[in-house]
Amino acid sequence: MTAVAYRCGVSERATAGPDCGRTLLPAWLVPWMGRWLPPVRRDVLLALVFVVGDTLLTLSHGSWWPQRPGTVAWFLLGLQVLVDAGLVLRRRAPLAVLGAVTAYTVLVTVLVSTGSTGGQPGPWTVWAPMAAVLVAYLPVAYPAVRRPGWVLVGLLTLVSARVWEPSAAVVTIAVLRTTLGPLLALYFGARHRLVSVLRERAERAEREKYLLAAQARADERARIAAEMHDVVTHRLSLMVLSAGALRVRARDEETRRSAEELRAAGCQALDELRDLVGILRMTEDAERPAVGDLATLVAESESVGIRTELAQVGDPGRASPVVGRTAYRVVQEALTNVRKHAPGASVRVEVRYDTDRVRVRVANTAPAGPPDPALAGSGSGTGLAGLRQRIELVRGTLTARPGADGGFEVVADLPAYVPTAEPGAEPTGKTGSKLGTTPETTEALR
Repeated sequence: MTAVAYRCGVSERATAGPDCGRTLLPAWLVPWMGRWLPPVRRDVLLALVFVVGDTLLTLSHGSWWPQRPGTVAWFLLGLQVLVDAGLVLRRRAPLAVLGAVTAYTVLVTVLVSTGSTGGQPGPWTVWAPMAAVLVAYLPVAYPAVRRPGWVLVGLLTLVSARVWEPSAAVVTIAVLRTTLGPLLALYFGARHRLVSVLRERAERAEREKYLLAAQARADERARIAAEMHDVVTHRLSLMVLSAGALRVRARDEETRRSAEELRAAGCQALDELRDLVGILRMTEDAERPAVGDLATLVAESESVGIRTELAQVGDPGRASPVVGRTAYRVVQEALTNVRKHAPGASVRVEVRYDTDRVRVRVANTAPAGPPDPALAGSGSGTGLAGLRQRIELVRGTLTARPGADGGFEVVADLPAYVPTAEPGAEPTGKTGSKLGTTPETTEALR
């Protein structure tokens, strides 16, 4: 919870800077004040309080009011009311309001000292209006007027203390009247900064705690995956090998058939186990886009002025997650190349989902003009080569060739099912063997 409230309007920011509108209100009071008293009404109410308080204090001889007031005294009283009412504008014109209070204090001091008001007030009274308490904090709250503001506050303090007639009581009251506001503003400002720093540290500690917990979860998942590989995969492999040996040695057909069923079930269990181990190891791959995001790629391409058409045939659910991510990268790389090398061309994206294959084709027409050299030269130039390697990892093929109409086409033929843990992606364990079985291992067991 912050300890200082801020409120800035457009005109205030122009003159006051980042600290404009700092109030001397505790944070728990700010929401209540904002709900029941909008800023304008709050300023009007505050000015009214100072008008009434200063007037009552003056008329009760607590300030400069003489024993036998004359016309000048009543004029100064009316002027004091106007100066106090001007506190309504302290947010929009802080320097003007501070200058008005200082000028009024100088004027009333000169007139009272020369006896023009109709008599001398009490010896222990301070002649500056109570509004000096509020306006003295303005240089702290408004950096844009800080230098001239402090000059005016210093002049206001000297005149209020009447240093040419030194009096301990007058000097003490005058100094307190002009320093209370700045001290409170500095205190609440420091408190606000301290609370902000503490909140930032708490949020940073919370983020670090979350990251440590996420890392601990990832480590535990990797440990579980390793234990599953070391124990379950080893036993399943022995079972499959034993079933294969039994099928070869068995003499009757029924035993061979049962052994083959047992071996096939074991191979299927190994594939499913490899998928499960891959899921346990999955971290950032879980956040990678799938085939369903192809529509987003097409929309992004159209948003930059490339006419793009998407045609999908079949059920996208037939493709495993690895194949889905690979198809997404094919379309993404192809559309990127169209934007770089074929300005003004139209693109057709075709994705066909069959039972055992996924075919992706991205073809563009001839470009309408020469490519931008700066745009065409950007990038590493190894996009298709890296894409080909990625596709070969899932046992697919990639073809990139010019089209008959002067355009270009990219065709990727992918298997519909690839285990979640791609070949060669598994980290090695303590014994140096890979954690998880590869398709080659399963094929050998068959």
